[in-house]
Amino acid sequence: MIMNDIPVLFSPAFDNCDGISHGFFGRGGGVSEGRYKSLNTGWGSDDKRAHIFENRRRVANALGCETNNLLSAHQHHSIDVITATNIWDMGESPKADAIVTNIAGIACSALAADCAPVLFADPVARVIGAAHAGWRGALGGVTDATIDAMLALGATRENIHAAIGPCIGAKHFEVGPEFVAQFVAERTDTAKLFTKGQGDRSYFDIKTYLARKLLRAGVRITQALPDCTYAQHDHYFSYRHNAHNGISDYGRNISAIILDES
Repeated sequence: MIMNDIPVLFSPAFDNCDGISHGFFGRGGGVSEGRYKSLNTGWGSDDKRAHIFENRRRVANALGCETNNLLSAHQHHSIDVITATNIWDMGESPKADAIVTNIAGIACSALAADCAPVLFADPVARVIGAAHAGWRGALGGVTDATIDAMLALGATRENIHAAIGPCIGAKHFEVGPEFVAQFVAERTDTAKLFTKGQGDRSYFDIKTYLARKLLRAGVRITQALPDCTYAQHDHYFSYRHNAHNGISDYGRNISAIILDES
């Protein structure tokens, strides 16, 4: 779908969440050039600052908020969650891999370029969240930590909706045996989410892993969008695709959710 001239995906998981807007944004609709073309929103890239700011302005406009209200954290593959009670300067983002809030007009976002963005909403308590789930965060429990932070704001597990956005798909997420061992040690049934690759390599289905984790956490409405950032690298930024093709640095896709102001 096109929203304010920007291609965006919506999840059916939030269809009945009145007063809440969200979007999973890819590469299209921005002003960046070259390897960052075009909607790069990641301050951690070497893209021009002015381009990143304009891209974030466009995303914020599509969500119906001010640019400064589109909050991102300094992600570091942790399970740390920040509760946003006010906005922070774009250059002073706190270190965390998830943001939650119950304040209307503040957009919680997650940046990714193969890792999984996960958006959350409790439409009854009006609490939202966004998490960045790389494999370390996923295994460590960043989604569980996000849910716990939402509960602290009044959300209830049975009312939380969650959507897993575009990330690297099961046919392209190649991992080594030490990776498999860590996940199987957590739960033996996770072995079924690995398929055999060449030599000692395997391919991992992180979307199904996260969906199962959310369901075990009591999230009844959970949905994963089918898009693969690696396979659809023309539409999404993909760290692995760039690395496999000798392209240094990469842009970031942004996924965000906001409580609409009445």
